[in-house]
Amino acid sequence: MPAKQIHLAAQLPSVQHTVVWSDPSSGSQIAFDSFARLARTAERGKFDFFFLSEGLRLREHKGRVHDLDVAGRPEALTVLSALSAVTTHLGLAATVNSTFNEPYDIARRVATLDHLSGGRAAWNVVTSYDAFTGENFRRGGFLDEADRYTRAAEFLHTARELWDSWRPGDFRADAAAGEFIRAGAGRFAHRGRHFDISGRFSTPPGPQGHPVIIQAGDSPEGREFAAADADVIFSRHGDLASGRAAYRDVKARLARYGRSPEDLKIIPSVGYVLGDTPAEAAERAEELARAQVGPETALMLMEAAWGRDLSGHDPDGPLPAVDPVPDSVVTKGHNLYRSRGRDETVRHWRKIAQERGLSIRELITEVTARPTFVGTPRQVADAMNEFVQSDAADGFVFSPNVVPGGLDELVDRVVPLLQEMGVHRAEYTGGTLRDHLGLRPARHHHPEETP
Repeated sequence: MPAKQIHLAAQLPSVQHTVVWSDPSSGSQIAFDSFARLARTAERGKFDFFFLSEGLRLREHKGRVHDLDVAGRPEALTVLSALSAVTTHLGLAATVNSTFNEPYDIARRVATLDHLSGGRAAWNVVTSYDAFTGENFRRGGFLDEADRYTRAAEFLHTARELWDSWRPGDFRADAAAGEFIRAGAGRFAHRGRHFDISGRFSTPPGPQGHPVIIQAGDSPEGREFAAADADVIFSRHGDLASGRAAYRDVKARLARYGRSPEDLKIIPSVGYVLGDTPAEAAERAEELARAQVGPETALMLMEAAWGRDLSGHDPDGPLPAVDPVPDSVVTKGHNLYRSRGRDETVRHWRKIAQERGLSIRELITEVTARPTFVGTPRQVADAMNEFVQSDAADGFVFSPNVVPGGLDELVDRVVPLLQEMGVHRAEYTGGTLRDHLGLRPARHHHPEETP
């Protein structure tokens, strides 16, 4: 049986403390040159796609804009449209929120990106429920948390109805004939719980028919949504045991939707640290962790969980003895403790700190660290390959710690080893992102063809 191919993606880091702003090589996170350099590096490494996440509001801490947020970050789909002109094969993926947008607009914009890029567009479908983000929109915090995936599923299905409102032959554009549109092309009508729309979709589907759909939730609801509708799911599991368990769980859900395991790629978000020797790599990893979690960052993240001001505490001292404040919001737009709840998060952190004798800063470093491959280039290549061949993942999305040059070492020193091992492409063999990922063509559904 041939070895599985490793799918690789790159992310320009989102707003998080893992980006080392103080590094001398750190550059702008809003200048187009930074986006272009990172994307070109990923394409040089024959990566599947380049990914941009996006938030809809600047985070706040104690009433002020969060120190680690990025003011002025341009809108993702617009940046990717520009990147389509400076890349030739690299897939282009954007986060687009399904809570505070409308299907017609997003379906049109994503289809446009697919046209501009020659079939390389992807959409990371995310949800939001908090009123803090909603204050930027007319609806405010209108959506209950329990409804976020039902709206997301209907949003995506509605977008697919819009793309499928065009059939092959409805549109052609060439020098002789000009543009020709059949009378019925683009007609749609959707009646549902969240959307009641009808009209005519003005943009023909792109070369992929449907763009690649990505999903990032790891809750049971998120996994089910991915099994039903996604082509790629971003995983949070960075060790073999939990990776294998999550992999089995998600892949097992596909059959009830008439899908096979190859129809969904599971790609955890990871980092990397290289050294010429294992000792050097370990030392660099320790230095990186200290740079990522400084004293101010440690206290800020502790305050987000405790819901109270902790500025009088020593970040290199023990955890606060005081209890967290129920329902208090110190940091807005940050979901550090959402998966466990505040009280359970604090209990869990105290248990870890007590068992291991950790200070505030050491604990925050421990609990917020991204899974990271650490070692020599050969060790990292071997570890990546073991992860994929043992069915703990189908590939990885790398989020470098420095922008824009943080991907260079990986592409220059690790990717050639993967190519030598025969588990990563030496050249692109297809033109679309679906080709890169080994996905089947998009399924098209027309109302009169539905049983």
